Amino acid sequence: MERIPILKMGPFLLVTIQVDLYDRLALNLENDLITMVSKTGARGVLIDISAVSIVDSFMGRILGNIASMSRIMDAETVVVGMQPAVAITLVELGLTLQGVHTALDVEKGMDLLHDKIGPDQLQEQDEEEGPDDRTE
Repeated sequence: MERIPILKMGPFLLVTIQVDLYDRLALNLENDLITMVSKTGARGVLIDISAVSIVDSFMGRILGNIASMSRIMDAETVVVGMQPAVAITLVELGLTLQGVHTALDVEKGMDLLHDKIGPDQLQEQDEEEGPDDRTE
């Protein structure tokens, strides 16, 4: 079964969608992301949709669901890389993506997540993870 990789970067999860999402894959992504938020205690989810050229109402709903579920689990969601045609389609479909923050690219999205969770909470996350266990 095809899966979309979810990477952990510090207190955040990063998802880069490189394929067109069909319904089953979108549902798997939703489930996998929420499971990872719970498992890792992630404070933010960044979803890069720059390779997505078409979004339908189902995909829009999935993005909104991910944001709502993540927020309940104390994590912010940022969607980055939205193409103009995708933005137009979402507006035409009447999908506001409540709870989803947006940014132009991954760098600005990460900055937004850092701003949303604040430096105090970032420091707490680092302290919980502890020092590196690597030996030199």
